[in-house]
Amino acid sequence: MHQFLPQAWFRGRCVPFAEATLSVATHALHYGTGAFGGMRALPNPADPNEILLFRADRHARRLSQSARLLLTELDEATIHGAIEAVLRANRPTCPVYLRPFVYTADLGIAPRLHNIETDFLIYGIELGDYLSPEGVSCRISSWIRQEDRSLPLRGKISGAYITSSLAKTEAVKSGFDEAILMNSRGKVSEASGMNLFIVRDGVLITPGVDQDILEGITRASVIELARAMGMTVVERPVDKSELFIADEVFLSGTAAKVTPVRRVEATDLPAPRPVMERLRERLTAITEGRDPDYDHWITRVRLDA
Repeated sequence: MHQFLPQAWFRGRCVPFAEATLSVATHALHYGTGAFGGMRALPNPADPNEILLFRADRHARRLSQSARLLLTELDEATIHGAIEAVLRANRPTCPVYLRPFVYTADLGIAPRLHNIETDFLIYGIELGDYLSPEGVSCRISSWIRQEDRSLPLRGKISGAYITSSLAKTEAVKSGFDEAILMNSRGKVSEASGMNLFIVRDGVLITPGVDQDILEGITRASVIELARAMGMTVVERPVDKSELFIADEVFLSGTAAKVTPVRRVEATDLPAPRPVMERLRERLTAITEGRDPDYDHWITRVRLDA
């Protein structure tokens, strides 16, 4: 059972979560014409009156761009202001996950994006580990990741996640924790809601943005961090067979953080994961505000402001 934060951002202000309700005829509910973001908020272990947000600027920019794909405008300053208001209204004392959502709010029945009202909301839930930090088992999904020519995959469009939902449930019902989706060209794309990395001979490899992946913010952070730490990083197409012979496989995402893959289909992967462990430890230090070299990745929200 999710523990929702008591206050949500709804129609331009903070209201009790139970009052942030929509009509059953809401356009976005029927047509998937919405776009969402996900952002982790962590109370500063050294200061209970401060909340740490990881790469809030990048999250706000991506949501603003996603809104443009829905032919509406949602500026980054509005997103930042609403997020800060939600945090101050709730004063969380444990790690939380914030879900901002821009959507078509009309009650009409025509599938369209023109001449239609849009709105923006935010709610939050308490969230620790989304996936087991000890590692997950993955199956290759029978569902294929959509192509950018059929859906605007550069944004987190809500309707696109039907494929993720089908893949995730298929994986869990067949005895696995997570799904890995191939793209229409037969190359590895991503997991149900995470990007994917492999390590071969000390080289960090990940499918490029031309492989119908979401441009993940954690993914971009891992790549930048790995290069700064002296690792070789290659963005290229990844074959299915490489998953079985890789030295390491891991997933990345806002909810998943950095999570190792311990098994793909029937193949157990090596337990030592030195590359992933170095990256995970460094990323954890950054998100907790303990790495001055990357303090610019952290937005600090004062609750007593």
